[in-house]
Amino acid sequence: MTAESDTPLEGTPLIKPSSTDHPLYDKIVEACRSVYDPEVPVNIYDLGLIYTIEISDEGDVQIYMSLTAPGCPVAGEMPGWIADAISPLAGVKTVNVELVWEPQWGMEMMSDEARLELGFM
Repeated sequence: MTAESDTPLEGTPLIKPSSTDHPLYDKIVEACRSVYDPEVPVNIYDLGLIYTIEISDEGDVQIYMSLTAPGCPVAGEMPGWIADAISPLAGVKTVNVELVWEPQWGMEMMSDEARLELGFM
């Protein structure tokens, strides 16, 4: 094996698809919708900042999310806000929220509702 084949392709997101078939998925999405970026009047889920929601059979939740910009003033706080919103849900054992920068967030990731709210439709 060469060194090239041992490493992933640069720029390839290493994020799995969400656990949409898990019974907790919809409740977790609603909890994410209760968290707002303080600079934008849209929740972080509809803003497109939540990339992946992984839920284990044991109730461990892994969230991969991004921010609208790396220099976001609440970058250090927002993962905690999300964990605080999800942790009280019945069936949730642990919550880990990880900031990722690949793929880079873009306005095309917003839901139609978010675009309408922000006047982009």
